[in-house]
Amino acid sequence: MRTLGILTQIVAVLIGISFLVGFYVMQVENDQALGNRIIGLTVLASVFILLPMFLVLRWRGKKLKDYTLSDENLKKMKDRKER
Repeated sequence: MRTLGILTQIVAVLIGISFLVGFYVMQVENDQALGNRIIGLTVLASVFILLPMFLVLRWRGKKLKDYTLSDENLKKMKDRKER
């Protein structure tokens, strides 16, 4: 669990650096095509690599039943509201 958290932080930092490199290439080096390609690949990496890692890290050990609107949970919410 702890290693996944550290790995997620490392990947997030690398993706942030990649964004900065893409903007640097676009602005300073004046290579719009390469800068856009770097930024696009960074967005894909953040969606397909970083986001699943983050979701696994946050959902591990939690019960999905606690977060769904079942009849039992609706009853609990109604009882709390009546108090």
